[in-house]
Amino acid sequence: MSGGQVTEIRETTTSSPVTEEGDHERMAHIVLEGFRPSEEEFISAGPSVAEGIVNGTPVKALCGKVWVPSRDPKRYPLCPTCKEIAAQMGWSLPG
Repeated sequence: MSGGQVTEIRETTTSSPVTEEGDHERMAHIVLEGFRPSEEEFISAGPSVAEGIVNGTPVKALCGKVWVPSRDPKRYPLCPTCKEIAAQMGWSLPG
């Protein structure tokens, strides 16, 4: 990912399969924390996931979802909207 720092975080309310309205709550989301127009400069795009976890600060996903991160991101599927936006930007995503 050139030019940006992206953190993936996942949020869930249950462990049931994703099938109905509200499923957005049971998915991982990609949070853009900032970007580097040059190697010397970092421009914040909003609160970091770590800040959200420690201070209870809401973060914003690429898809527009705003929430306070608190759960293990590895347990849930990646939001298809976040994934599509990241792919359109040419970012590579983990597995």
